[in-house]
This record gives sequence, structure tokens and C-alpha cells, in this order.
Amino acid sequence: MYQAVPYVGMARVFDFLNATNDVLRTRGIALPLEDQSTTTTETRFEKGLEVQKQAFGDRIDRMYKESPKDQVHIQRFLTANCFGDFYTRTGLDLKIRELLTFSMLAALGGCESQIAGHVAANLAVGNDRTVLVSTVTQLLPFIGYPRTLNALRVINEGTSL
Repeated sequence: MYQAVPYVGMARVFDFLNATNDVLRTRGIALPLEDQSTTTTETRFEKGLEVQKQAFGDRIDRMYKESPKDQVHIQRFLTANCFGDFYTRTGLDLKIRELLTFSMLAALGGCESQIAGHVAANLAVGNDRTVLVSTVTQLLPFIGYPRTLNALRVINEGTSL
């Protein structure tokens, strides 16, 4: 749930966070949950960059090099927040976190270039074409045909048939 915030925004996640907390409380689970963070304010960028390079390889160095100078801060925020704050947490491995990100982007629609990047990242961390297609198939009733077909097109462009 928390990993959804940097991808879909707090406004879309806020009510679900509250509902999730209500469910946890009714099941006797004490809140707040045990901290799963493995980074600090000082290490979140560095650790995030390590994880980001695991999934995206040399593409990350090119992204930083090719970013307009007045936008590099956004790339740094993305590395520190999406990857340093979330991907480095305990509880879920890199394959599952990457698949979750792919799923959220497919559900959002309109972010096919980011989906393409995360198709490549999923392949790099061990989620193959079958996993991606199966995931989109499971998402179909929730995201509809247009977003499903867009995600499948991106998968087809990024993987061999």
C-alpha cells in the first residue's frame, strides 16, 4: 500500500491507507506496523541508486546525464523516494516490488513510457513475459480493456513473442 504513494499519489492512496489500518486494527494487529525501512535520510539516495541500477542498469546513468539541468532534482527525488524509501524496505523482494510498480502503472493508464521502462526492469530482475502477461490478465477486470491492451502492447514491444 505504501509503495503506491509515489506512483499514484497520496490523494489516491489516502482513503485506502485508512481502510487498511481499520482492517488491521479489527484483526488485532498493533499499529503502527514494525518499521521496514533500511535507509536513513543520509543514505536513501545512495541505496536507492543501487537498487535502481539493479533493475535498470546503465539506463540510469544515461537518464542523469541526459536530463535537463533544471530537472535533475526530480530524478534525484525519484531515486531517493521510489527506490531508496520503498524498494529497499524489507518484507517484499525486488521481483515483487517491480511487478507491483508495473501493475500500478498499467492501472493508471497514460504512462506507457514508464510501463516500458518497468517491463525492461521486470525482465532484468527475473519476471519474464509470462509473468507480465499473466499479471495484466488478472488486472483486466479491474482496469478495463483499454488499459489492458495498452499494457500488452508495451509488453509486446519489450519482449519477444
